[in-house]
Amino acid sequence: MATAIQPLPHDQSAHLQSVYAATVAQKRRQLFLGSIIVVLLIFLAAFGAEVDPHKFVTNFWKFPRYFYDMTPHIGVTTFFDDVAEWYWGLGKWLRYMSETLLIAYVGTVTGAVAAFFLAFFASGSMAVNSWSQFLTRRLLEFFRTVPDVTFALIFVVSFGLGPFPGVLALAIHTTGALGKLFSEIVDNIDMKPVEGLRASGATWFQQIRFGVVPQVLSNFTSYSLLRFEVNVRGASVMGFVGAGGIGQLLIEYVRKFYYVDVGAVLIIIILTVMVIDYGTEKIRHRMIAMDTTS
Repeated sequence: MATAIQPLPHDQSAHLQSVYAATVAQKRRQLFLGSIIVVLLIFLAAFGAEVDPHKFVTNFWKFPRYFYDMTPHIGVTTFFDDVAEWYWGLGKWLRYMSETLLIAYVGTVTGAVAAFFLAFFASGSMAVNSWSQFLTRRLLEFFRTVPDVTFALIFVVSFGLGPFPGVLALAIHTTGALGKLFSEIVDNIDMKPVEGLRASGATWFQQIRFGVVPQVLSNFTSYSLLRFEVNVRGASVMGFVGAGGIGQLLIEYVRKFYYVDVGAVLIIIILTVMVIDYGTEKIRHRMIAMDTTS
């Protein structure tokens, strides 16, 4: 049965319309004022960072010019010979790239293992006490706040040139980054299994082993694979400060203006990261699908 909507009295309708118009006007004033503040902050930040639009426009052509210099001349009739000449050092470059992968792999595994244990102390729901939670969180903040390149510089001075400083730098930074992610995963688990174990007299270790780990292991592995992909790119930069890997060779070519060789090495790095990105993505999606179906 249809019912007619009774119109409001004129005085009440006019009052509501005036209140609505005043609210909309207030929101618009807030939006306008906020936009002005954001624009002013952008200009102040640009002024503090010495952003020069004229210099950018004047020298922008140098950016694509650099990539043009890295591209070799490859003819149609001499295609294979030109490519072979371009990648004259492929064997050496692949050895350096494999060293980069090993640096990223060992740094990721070491950092992931350390983050696995520290995450339970940093978690708000599973920490032993408030002091252990506070100290562990501050330690993880320190690990991920200091850039990995800075750690690499420190370790190069301490242990000398080579891949070992790169492994240590990536391991420490990975511990800080994954420790934060892992602790947040632990905070979002279903606490009913843990409470059941706690009520039955299980120790803290047993609560984690049987109540927490089965719920978080797939997510921990997924984030570790993602971090490995990030660390491959990071390990490529470690060589800039002498911490081994293909970055050490790349910075040498950049300093000597070997543009064509720089382009060849960059393509190797890009292709390697693309393959790792594709592989880890497939593994992560498969693990997530298995976790949702179980």
